[in-house]
Amino acid sequence: MFQLQQFLDAQAVQNLTRTRRVAESAQAPRGRYDGKDYLSFCSNDYLGLANDPRIAKAMQKGIDHYGVGSGASHLINGHSAAHHALEEELADFVGYERALLFSTGYMANLGVVSGLLNRHDTVFADKLVHASLIDATHLSRASLKRYAHNNVSALSSLLSSIRTTQKLVVTDGVFSMDGDIAPVSELLTQAKQHDAWLLVDDAHGLGVIGEHGRGTLEVCGVDHQAQILVGTLGKAFGTFGAFVAGSHELIETLIQRSRSYMYTTALPPSVAEASREGLRIVRGATDRREKLASLIKRFRDGAEQLNLSLAESITPIQPLIVGSAKRAVEMSEALANKGLLISAVRPPTVPEGSARLRISFSASHSDADVDTLLTALETV
Repeated sequence: MFQLQQFLDAQAVQNLTRTRRVAESAQAPRGRYDGKDYLSFCSNDYLGLANDPRIAKAMQKGIDHYGVGSGASHLINGHSAAHHALEEELADFVGYERALLFSTGYMANLGVVSGLLNRHDTVFADKLVHASLIDATHLSRASLKRYAHNNVSALSSLLSSIRTTQKLVVTDGVFSMDGDIAPVSELLTQAKQHDAWLLVDDAHGLGVIGEHGRGTLEVCGVDHQAQILVGTLGKAFGTFGAFVAGSHELIETLIQRSRSYMYTTALPPSVAEASREGLRIVRGATDRREKLASLIKRFRDGAEQLNLSLAESITPIQPLIVGSAKRAVEMSEALANKGLLISAVRPPTVPEGSARLRISFSASHSDADVDTLLTALETV
């Protein structure tokens, strides 16, 4: 029999129980959760577009034209003109030949890895990649080799020592729990030298970093050079869904072989229309990215004065490492009592001994919001 209560009791003893707050307002720095008002620093709405009226209007227009649901998978009759236009516009934005929409980033990673690899192949994954990439490797039945976080030399040694049919290096662009950026240029060099492909999951970089918002590849000076780029629309773009970008041959292969694409209902066309508007805004959102960078600098300067132990990050993800899960929960609860919403992130999401407060910023925050946060952290 499944020992469910014993598992739940053990989670509670170790301060690892996950709970949900019920949001009673739209995504914004200030919102209402479980009947209480909070200043939030835990959303991935980095550019503040999740409640943008222009995007909401585009979605409503999409509903008026297409209705609510897509009705079927992309391969039956669920692939609308809105989906098709969004794929073409996303490909143009990131500089690839083609893009393919998926319902979520998790499904995109499952679909691309399991659609390309089998038990004769090997995935080389950064130690801190997103869980979906690990699950995708297991689903594909490929061998999994993990290299120390952002350690190019360790990757090179692994690539040199493994003989396999196909090799795929996978990394986050911006790491979701640490906020640091992968050394994509060096990873790309190693992949080329060892006849491997590189997949970059840039869920937390696209739209946010880079002069034009094209994310980690732009920052690293290797625009559209990774063979596979995965991006999500539910963060900087303010909507929902994900995409894989690459060559024409890659996308056609995924259409034929990616089970998480073939066997699921397409996103509602209205979401695609909203995402097209989100993309249009992101392309011209230099002012939002500049404001975001200014808020991050203000926070890091203030944190340094308070001797807070922040991870090295220039992105909106600013982890405050506190060590134990118990301490992270206590600090999160103390901040909540002061009206600040910041999540305690604990194992297995992060390694043992590195529990943290995952502080994240939005262009919708103000300087005063940052100062309020710093004051609260000083007292907590």
